[in-house]
Amino acid sequence: MKLHITCQYEENYGAHGWSGEGECPQHWKMKGGEDYFYQLGAETPNEEHLAELVTVLRTRCEWANVGSRQYMVSYCVVADDYMTDYEQSQLEYDGEITYPAVMLLPLAEVGVQINGTWYDDQYEMSGQE
Repeated sequence: MKLHITCQYEENYGAHGWSGEGECPQHWKMKGGEDYFYQLGAETPNEEHLAELVTVLRTRCEWANVGSRQYMVSYCVVADDYMTDYEQSQLEYDGEITYPAVMLLPLAEVGVQINGTWYDDQYEMSGQE
């Protein structure tokens, strides 16, 4: 199983001609988005743990500045062989997937720590510091 995260990307057209003085004009336009996967392993985490995991992963998918921003719009648990609509479209029309969804690294590989506790690669809180 893997977690599928869908994000929305927006561009602030008001920032294009902004001089940097005063408040930046706000004129946000939707510009697509990005899909992310996170490998869950054989067992699906319970809802509480999944929500905690999503909170941590959100920091790896979302960002914002005066010119653009990206934020999570949905997530769901899918089968390991699941492909996004964009991946399916590439396969159908091009015969290959040139632009796959981003596979996020396991938390243990990027050293994610919350409240002084490290997450291991099975999404359980470990007591290691």
